Amino acid sequence: MAMRLQREFYARDPRQVAPDLLNKVLAVGTCRGRIVEVEAYAGADDPGSHGYRGMTPRTEVMFGPPGRLYVYFTYGMHWCANVVCGADGECAAVLLRALTPLAGLEEMRERRPAARRDRDLCSGPAKLAAALGIDGGANGADIAAADSGIELLDDETAPPAEPGRSIRIGLSAGAHLPWRWYVPGCVDLSR
Repeated sequence: MAMRLQREFYARDPRQVAPDLLNKVLAVGTCRGRIVEVEAYAGADDPGSHGYRGMTPRTEVMFGPPGRLYVYFTYGMHWCANVVCGADGECAAVLLRALTPLAGLEEMRERRPAARRDRDLCSGPAKLAAALGIDGGANGADIAAADSGIELLDDETAPPAEPGRSIRIGLSAGAHLPWRWYVPGCVDLSR
């Protein structure tokens, strides 16, 4: 039986939380997917983070408490979802980059009609959010609480013993930092 991740899981450095999120299950309504790719963002120590220059109305959720979703709009057309980590008042998050779809595929296909194959449904942060119906209304959702409608679950599938690791994708500031982790060989990774 899958168990909801507790707030303590998230109350750590995002560079610890990120690889531990691999193979956990993200559930939104009837849709579920296994997390196969993530990126860590370490706030004030990370020029690639939205919170690098301090708190703004947009980034307030990133400053805690841990166990909430930070959902932002990018390029004027896409939503992306992050899991808030670290101590309350500290800016830290993990971007959910890709999932392997597990349940609710028909609903995901309806939301992402341009996806030609199931492996394309959640193969990127904006695709993942669209397929699961995550938008700005989910910003600040408490995923550690029982009533948020969005859950991160542990179904006892362990993270890979040796996860893949690389620099983050699509950044200029902080681009050299190797804070992207993924399940090696997975066909559902972002493209």
